[in-house]
Amino acid sequence: MRKKTRQVMCGDVAIGGGAPVSVQSMTNTDTRDVRATVEQIARLAAAGCQIVRCAVPDRAAAEALRAIRKRSPLPLVADIHFDYRLALSAMENGADKVRINPGNIGGEDRVRAVLAAAREREIPLRVGVNSGSLEKELLEKYGGPTAEALAESALSMARRMEALGFEQLVLSLKSSDPRTNYRAHMLVAEQTEFPLHIGLTEAGPAGSGSIKSAVGIGALLLAGVGDTLRVSLTGDPEEEVRCALDILAAAGLRRKAIELISCPTCGRTGVDLAALTKELEERLAPAARQREAAGLPPLTLAVMGCEVNGPGEAREADLGVACGKGKGLIFRKGLPVRTVPEGEIAAALIKCIGEMEQETD
Repeated sequence: MRKKTRQVMCGDVAIGGGAPVSVQSMTNTDTRDVRATVEQIARLAAAGCQIVRCAVPDRAAAEALRAIRKRSPLPLVADIHFDYRLALSAMENGADKVRINPGNIGGEDRVRAVLAAAREREIPLRVGVNSGSLEKELLEKYGGPTAEALAESALSMARRMEALGFEQLVLSLKSSDPRTNYRAHMLVAEQTEFPLHIGLTEAGPAGSGSIKSAVGIGALLLAGVGDTLRVSLTGDPEEEVRCALDILAAAGLRRKAIELISCPTCGRTGVDLAALTKELEERLAPAARQREAAGLPPLTLAVMGCEVNGPGEAREADLGVACGKGKGLIFRKGLPVRTVPEGEIAAALIKCIGEMEQETD
């Protein structure tokens, strides 16, 4: 059961309050390059991203947000460190939300200035705590970036803001260690109802980072913690979105438009199932986007390599194939419809998906 939290709005996307867990990513373009940034945001949106964050390292980047905001299909979050004036400029230029870091944003007068501007524009703030940029006094108190240090940093800033009458907050506290990350989030979840932005910081490259993120983020989601998330991977941010959607689907919080189920293969497998599933993954992507755009219900596709579990799994799916030696028996809604040779299985399944869509219409 998901923990009940308050709700804030980032543009038109609800965070917390029972809203679906939203997917975020962050551009890795130079924010001052408006064209490149907008193009990347469009690709992220097409991949399924719902909120996008841009680095704002200087005044020129903050001012570029105005043009980016006009062309962005997604709500825009300004990522601010060190200089509170950049937060003010980002809000002036249309940011839908601002992330500030309590470890480097400065003293009370600077926090008050940011809160006043956010309150005036009705913009939520994200208190973003990272293990790599904790306040020095907390590092000394706890002997390092422990779960307790992360939790105290986030809660201390949240309480400061709440005492000043500002409650449009989202909290995040990220470590690169899944265990520390989990403990820190659970400590905060027990002590506040502010919505939580979850993830692991510096998770790594796509392969190992996706696994680490699945463990760290998945554990929190299964514990009912998390209102919005970002998977932090080195490389193309579109991969972050794909990984985030897979994690949400695995946690039972979101269904894919087309869920592909396939067996791990064994010595009984009579077709090249690895090649078949790879081909299907590539060919299913546009079909899945079309299905989502049309508002059609999710569809399960089972691709099984032999006669042991194959017929049963294929029969239980909306559409499936149970493969024998060099061929496959296709099932639709539990009923066998035809047998096709190995080289025609992918095309036959794609055709069946199209037929099923037409029947739905």
